[in-house]
Amino acid sequence: MRNVPDFSTLHRSSIGFERIFDLLEAAQSQPSDNWPPFDTMKLSEDRYRITMAVAGFRRDEIEISVQENLLVIRGERKNDIEGEYLHRGIAYRPFMRRFELAEHVVVTEAHLADGLLNINFIRELPEAKKPRRIEINSDDAIMAKVRQIEQQVSG
Repeated sequence: MRNVPDFSTLHRSSIGFERIFDLLEAAQSQPSDNWPPFDTMKLSEDRYRITMAVAGFRRDEIEISVQENLLVIRGERKNDIEGEYLHRGIAYRPFMRRFELAEHVVVTEAHLADGLLNINFIRELPEAKKPRRIEINSDDAIMAKVRQIEQQVSG
């Protein structure tokens, strides 16, 4: 049996965090399907990669889409195999994986090789969100600017 936390107390005492609570509640209710297996990696401060094992799937059998902050990867193998299976141990079943992306995280590329699908991401902060240095003015600098403005007005 799964313990599902109750976020109602947090809803009462916070404002603007609805998306985070929705993500936490959705994560608790999702079935834990481990197909296909995947790794997530942090390559640097603002670069990431998902590597998914999709052996047997061709490029045209996999679809990757991004809408707002949701990455969806779907795969469905076309039935082009002739003959009768005596044993079927390789899973070619259709799949769909969803990944919530943080704000300002964008997909830069996807590459399929040797049965591994690699999807690369980067976090691109807008200039307004990046840290910036604020100069500290002295009284002398302020007075010089005031005199310059007074000269322009009277001149």
